[in-house]
Amino acid sequence: MLRSEASANLGSVPSKRLKMQYATGLLLKFQICVSRGYRRVFEEYMRVISQRYPDIRIEGENDLPQPIHRHIASFLSVFKLVLIGLIIVGKDPFAFFGMQAPSIWQWGQENKVYAYMMVFFLSNMIENQCMSTGAFEITLNDVHVWSKLESGHLPSMQQLVQILDNEMKLNVHMDSIPHHRS
Repeated sequence: MLRSEASANLGSVPSKRLKMQYATGLLLKFQICVSRGYRRVFEEYMRVISQRYPDIRIEGENDLPQPIHRHIASFLSVFKLVLIGLIIVGKDPFAFFGMQAPSIWQWGQENKVYAYMMVFFLSNMIENQCMSTGAFEITLNDVHVWSKLESGHLPSMQQLVQILDNEMKLNVHMDSIPHHRS
């Protein structure tokens, strides 16, 4: 998704920009795990980088988990709601299948509030684990410059600025070299 200077919403619909100015210059792209709370870190980095390097375009997008994990999380979300509904209403789904209700179901019927909370919090915990990738990947002009998945930690602002400074120096040096055709 593209990021304009006025908007840093990772969840918004991408805007269509076909202007030539967006096709040139350095592009710093963040691919982050929003469910881990890295959105705030991205926004802070974006604010500082935009002030220090006004010519760098910045994009941010959510790093999506594998499709199987997304499907598991979706299933759990629906299953949680059905199970909570059955707990609240007091219907025994095991009787529908001609089975005897297990003791945990009977406990849940006697302690509806605790059962509701347990189902809600446990399923949310599993859903979050399924949806979380832990990614905070940074590319500069399609060159991978930082990976939280590989390094195990987020870059400090100083590290990121140093990477950008080195890239800027390299670009200035490469632009000063005459290009010859063979």
